[in-house]
Amino acid sequence: MTQDALLLVGREALLLMVLASLPPIGASLVVGFLMSLFQATTSIQESTLSVVPKLCAAVLALVLAGPWISAQLTRFTTQLLLAIPGVGS
Repeated sequence: MTQDALLLVGREALLLMVLASLPPIGASLVVGFLMSLFQATTSIQESTLSVVPKLCAAVLALVLAGPWISAQLTRFTTQLLLAIPGVGS
């Protein structure tokens, strides 16, 4: 396996990591912004108020995007395992 192939695999792994983490992080970001907006509007300054909705949004995003994430991880792992015999050459 050449240096270019290794760099390509590393790049693909990093890109997959970013794409797989986008749904829960994005959902938490949106819900956190909405909860901050709500707290600023109502003058409620409770710091723990936004934790539970953000956690629920992240879990819901993982449940909804879980099949897609697992399919992408399975595809990448399969390609990586199929490339192992070519490492020695």
